[in-house]
Amino acid sequence: MNWYVDVLKKYAVFSGRARRQEYWMFALFNIIATIVLAIVGRVIGFPALVAIYSLAVLLPGLGVAVRRLHDTGRSGWAILIGIIPLVGSIILLVWLASDGKPEDNQYGANPKHAAAV
Repeated sequence: MNWYVDVLKKYAVFSGRARRQEYWMFALFNIIATIVLAIVGRVIGFPALVAIYSLAVLLPGLGVAVRRLHDTGRSGWAILIGIIPLVGSIILLVWLASDGKPEDNQYGANPKHAAAV
């Protein structure tokens, strides 16, 4: 839960680097929250609940994805490759799942080393 809250605290921060664990734990919590809200929305007769939640976490989701790309040494603009049907999504998924650069890069210090200290 801390990973999710930490991403929300950096609501629209697109600078710096994010670890794989930070990105994927945020993604996992988002999937779980979306499923729960879809069920609750259907039960209470308000299906727009999921849409409202999705809009609320749009900027934090983009921010953590950009920071994750920064960790792999890529520009945040590389997220736009996901627009390309199928192939772009696969490439983006591989980049988001790949390990970050162990050394400091132009986007900041390695977050693994910063978390260990």
